[in-house]
Amino acid sequence: MPKVVTKTNVKEFDDNNPLVSIVILNYNAGDLLIDCIESIQNSNYKNFEIILVDNVSKDNSHKKCKERFPDIKLIENSENLGYCEGNNVGIREAKGQFVVILNPDTIVEPSWLSELLLAYRKNGEGIYQPKFLASTDHSMLLSTGNMIQIFGFGYSRSKGDLDKGQYEKFERINFASGTCIFTSKKTIERIGLFEPFLFAFHDDLELCWRGALIGISSFYVPSSLVYHPIEGYSFKWSPLKFKLLERNRKYCLLTLYSRSTFFKMIPGLLLIDIAVLFFYIFKGLGKMKISADIEILKNLKTINKKYNQNQKIRIVSDQELIKQFKNEVIVPKWVIKDKTNVLFNNFLVAISKITRFFL
Repeated sequence: MPKVVTKTNVKEFDDNNPLVSIVILNYNAGDLLIDCIESIQNSNYKNFEIILVDNVSKDNSHKKCKERFPDIKLIENSENLGYCEGNNVGIREAKGQFVVILNPDTIVEPSWLSELLLAYRKNGEGIYQPKFLASTDHSMLLSTGNMIQIFGFGYSRSKGDLDKGQYEKFERINFASGTCIFTSKKTIERIGLFEPFLFAFHDDLELCWRGALIGISSFYVPSSLVYHPIEGYSFKWSPLKFKLLERNRKYCLLTLYSRSTFFKMIPGLLLIDIAVLFFYIFKGLGKMKISADIEILKNLKTINKKYNQNQKIRIVSDQELIKQFKNEVIVPKWVIKDKTNVLFNNFLVAISKITRFFL
């Protein structure tokens, strides 16, 4: 059981001044964590509680943070539960009407939270994300909303682009980035918590796609600004990250699409799977691809159970959702060379268009 260390004097929410629970999951974030919480303390909206969940950090960053900010609630897990269950621990402790999931390596602008609250009040139930800019270069966009490709890939729109004011419109997106997710506690109760099986990566995509099945949309709020490193401090582009991305992509396909849709997509999925295999081999990660597929096969019973749960509650058809999904996937330039990206995308778009014809 996680150990809870708390000393907090936050106000209970009311309709005009709701309490917001900010959940921060930490794993050896070092001074980045302190910088993050300092920026939160400077928010112009003041009725919030900070719940710091630590996944067995060895750098004592969570303890240093508790000493510096004694009013935060500290939860110390007895083992590393990953992003999904680690955040779930914090959500279960949340007292607020609203909940924010925030990465420990972010810096927030003073108006970030008030702008998210305002957007929610204007537009109602949904899952919201701010505009993300690079912490080292505030003119570089990191995400103005995340997109789902029909074969289950997820990507950040505009990542690496220069911010020229071209994404200043509040709009619906496919899914909100797990770097900072804002929603209500009631919405989480409707959708459910993060899926623990995933551990990390595709967790935000899965949560928002699951929400979309029951008619809950995701939104981008450009007036809310959050800064983040170009690549997060945890995992970065490690072999484990590549493995989890591929395993979790297939988990989403198998649990969120109906069986009818999935079977119609099988020819396209097989072709894409061959392309992904060659990409992983090219990156020297062939073993990670095979390991990801083996884990899917080993957990088919769990996957089938989750599939049945999702399909039982869904009210929105695959056809409606796929209209919003993309044919392409934009991979950051520092992950895959431009020429390789173009070749893969041309192949992906062609297969996606053909697959759509049969759906």
